[in-house]
Amino acid sequence: MSTATHDIVAKLWNLCNILKDDGFTYYQYVIELTYLLFLKMAKETQTEDRLPEGYRWDDLKGTDEADQLKFYKNLLSHIGVYGSPLAKEIFVDANSFIRKAANLSMLVKELDKLDWYSAKKEDLGDVYEGLIEKNANETKKAGQYFTPRSLIDSMVHLMRPSVEDIIQDPAAGVGGFLIAANRYIQEHSDISRWTDRQKRKHRSNTFYGMEITQDVHRLALMNLMLHGLDFNPEGAGIHCGDTLSPEGDILPKASLILTNPPFGNRNGSGIPNRLDFKFPTSNKQLCFLQHIYLGLKVGGRAAVVLPDNVLFENGVGKSIRSELMDKCNLHTILRLPSGIFYAQGVKTNVLFFTRGKKEKGNTTEVWIYDLRANMPSFGKRTSLTRSHFADFELAFGDDPLGGSASLDKRIDTGEERRFRKFSRNWIAERGDNLDIAWLKDENADNNSDLPEPAILAQEAIGELEAALAELRGILKELGEEVSV
Repeated sequence: MSTATHDIVAKLWNLCNILKDDGFTYYQYVIELTYLLFLKMAKETQTEDRLPEGYRWDDLKGTDEADQLKFYKNLLSHIGVYGSPLAKEIFVDANSFIRKAANLSMLVKELDKLDWYSAKKEDLGDVYEGLIEKNANETKKAGQYFTPRSLIDSMVHLMRPSVEDIIQDPAAGVGGFLIAANRYIQEHSDISRWTDRQKRKHRSNTFYGMEITQDVHRLALMNLMLHGLDFNPEGAGIHCGDTLSPEGDILPKASLILTNPPFGNRNGSGIPNRLDFKFPTSNKQLCFLQHIYLGLKVGGRAAVVLPDNVLFENGVGKSIRSELMDKCNLHTILRLPSGIFYAQGVKTNVLFFTRGKKEKGNTTEVWIYDLRANMPSFGKRTSLTRSHFADFELAFGDDPLGGSASLDKRIDTGEERRFRKFSRNWIAERGDNLDIAWLKDENADNNSDLPEPAILAQEAIGELEAALAELRGILKELGEEVSV
């Protein structure tokens, strides 16, 4: 983030402190700011045709303070019905958290004074991403995760997206993976030489995603818009819906999937009713993993962030891992450092795999890079940077598909180093358990990265609820009444 962008983010963020007396949380502030910024940016980028006449920035700014809050709340609902497709998606069911007219007036005046809107479109996106990251740093709710930009950029670099790809993020969040993939494509190709077909495809048939939470979906659409990515209600863009339900069918088969699915279980919503899932479970990560390997085209590739339990869970977890290694070439696993997500006890990995041409036997060996043992404890004091992935990127190589020729060039560094190869037969002998570690971690006795008791309790409740859901499913299949 440039110094200028950082200063603008700081100014916008400081406005939230003024609004605390109105009962605002940081998260509510970012949502509120999204509505106001959309109005302001439409004016400054000459795209006010997205908004109905009489419900634009100057109309809001020109309303007397006594009537401004009432007009603003009416404006939100009006745009949600009569705006452009993008505007309607951002403003659908929009509600303002502002209760004091003076606070709205202050926000409008301060936003109108800032000159950051005269920056380039990409800079606008950087400002907005900065606000989202600031919110993630401040909230730190258990189970609410923000994928570090350095990790996203490393995964995108290794997968080498191109304008010919159909790129999907089935758990899109605020759109970080899709934006990073678009940035990579533009930086690694000569856009001036694109054909008309490539330009049309890039605009309307390249980036797809889905986000289940409506407010997060608003943030995602705003983020993509400020980075120059379109939204099509019938096609490309991030859609609001549940990927693990039939709504996920709107996502086309992809040649590249980049994602960090939510952790935990589908509390209250039970087992997904996706007919294509061979192994139904309430574990969200295992469901998303099935969606991903089933959603890849033949030859398509994926890089997916998943917690440790996906690597070792028995029962349906083992079955899903086995199917993954049958249908895909699971060529690489990166064991990520602890503490890079805001729930300190969560341990994660990145799985890299490619959909095979056949349905069985596509994985013959799995390479594991341990970037967890003997690493610093990341957090506010020690930031995770792209440089931390440099050795892994070098060891991974330049083939995003993990083909046999590229794997033959890799060097197994042995038990004393970070990169090792394990045969499919050896993995099968250990019950397809992929939670493989060999380095002695000198920090293992340090309990500083253990979860808080509340997080441990939540995880235990989640696992018990998942087990109960699966038992109810078994009883239902047997035709028995479920009394609990």
